[in-house]
Amino acid sequence: MFVPSTAESLKGTVEMGQSAKHIIFTGRVQGVGFRFTAFNIANRYHLTGLVRNLSNGAVEMIAQGHADNIDNCIRDIKKSFAGYVKETQIEEIPPDPQYKDFKITF
Repeated sequence: MFVPSTAESLKGTVEMGQSAKHIIFTGRVQGVGFRFTAFNIANRYHLTGLVRNLSNGAVEMIAQGHADNIDNCIRDIKKSFAGYVKETQIEEIPPDPQYKDFKITF
């Protein structure tokens, strides 16, 4: 009897090879064009997900796509805001098929 692996059972729901990360950027990351820049960089790497301000002054990002593209996106954002980002918390999360594109949300 054939039992599909977890990856095979997800086929059709989430593209194979997809990874997802939940990222929190802290520092001076609101009011400096952070979300707009993150949006442009995420789109350059063909990621899906979202970026939004949090009430505590941090910025939250969910990025989905190929793992290398997510890592490159995070690297480019941190490089673009080197004087502003104080800490970056990154957590691996399961990919979510609800994200069809990358959005700035409020």
